[in-house]
Amino acid sequence: MKSINDIQVSEFLLLRFSEAAELQPLILGLFLTMYLITVFGNLLIIQVISSDSHLHTPMYFFLSNLSFADICFTSTTIPKMLVNIQTESKAITYEGCITQVYFFTLFGGLDSFLLTVMAYDRFVAICHPLYYRVIVNPRLCGLLVLVSWIISVLYSLIQSLMLLRLSFCTNVEIPHYFCELNQMIKMACSDTFLNNMVIYFESIFVGGGSLFGILFSYSKIVSSICRISSTQGKYKAFFTCASHLSVVSLFYCTSIGVYLSSAAPHSSRSSAISSVIYTVVTPMLNPFIYSLRNKDIKVALTTFIVKKTAKRQLS
Repeated sequence: MKSINDIQVSEFLLLRFSEAAELQPLILGLFLTMYLITVFGNLLIIQVISSDSHLHTPMYFFLSNLSFADICFTSTTIPKMLVNIQTESKAITYEGCITQVYFFTLFGGLDSFLLTVMAYDRFVAICHPLYYRVIVNPRLCGLLVLVSWIISVLYSLIQSLMLLRLSFCTNVEIPHYFCELNQMIKMACSDTFLNNMVIYFESIFVGGGSLFGILFSYSKIVSSICRISSTQGKYKAFFTCASHLSVVSLFYCTSIGVYLSSAAPHSSRSSAISSVIYTVVTPMLNPFIYSLRNKDIKVALTTFIVKKTAKRQLS
C-alpha cells in the first residue's frame, strides 16, 4: 500500500452548478455572455482611455490598469469552466489547478492594490489639489503600479509554492467551480498548519493592508469635504470619487460576504454560486460604473464611437 507522500494526483474534479443536462446550455450561455461583456467592456475602457489625450491623467491610467487586471482575473476561471461544460467534463489537471490558483491569487491581489492606489490618487486630488500634479506625477504612477505588480506576483508565488508541498489523497473532487486555494488546502492529506498560517498572515497584509489604506484615504477625504463651505463644492468633491467608491464597495462587500458565507455551514454549491458575484459580476459591472457615472468617460466614449462609425462609413 502506498503512503500518502507517494500518491501523485494527476487531476482534480471541479463542481458543477447543476448536474441536470438540460440546464447545461443555459449555464453555458449565461456565463459566456457575462464573460464576453466583461472582456469587451474593459477592453473598451482601455481603448477609450488610450485614444483620448484628455484622459491621459493618473486616475485614468490607474483605471486602465484595473480594467486589464479585471480581464485577467475573470479569464483565469471562466474559460476553463466553459470548456468543461461544453465537453461534459469536470476534470482539470494538477498543473492546471496550480496555475489557476497562481493567476487567480495574482490578479485578485492586484485588483486590491490598484483600488488602494486609486484611493490615494483621490485623496491627493481632493485634500491637496494645488500639489496634485507635483505629487502624483507620471514617475510615481508607474512606480505605484510596478510595486502593486511585484507584491501581487510574490504573494501568489508564495501561496502556489506552499500548495506544491501538500499531498492529496484519493478524494480529488474540489467543491468549487475553480481551483480555490482554501478548498484545495482542506482536501490535502498532509499537514496544512504552515499553509494556513501563511494564508492568514498574507491575507492580513494584502487584504487588510489594502482595506486600511482605502479607509484611511477616505477618512481624510470626508474630513476635507466637510470643511468645504459651499454645498456645490462638497458635491463636486464627492462626485470625483463616487465611481471609485462604488467599485471599492462592490469589490470588498462581495468578497467579505463570500468569505463569511463560506465560513457558515452552507452547502458547497451555495458557496460556489456566491463566489460568482466577485469573480464574474464585479469585473463585469466595473466598466458600467465608470462609464455611466463619469462625465469624462461618457464624452470620450461618445467621441470614440463617432470616430469609429465615421471611419467605417468612409471606408
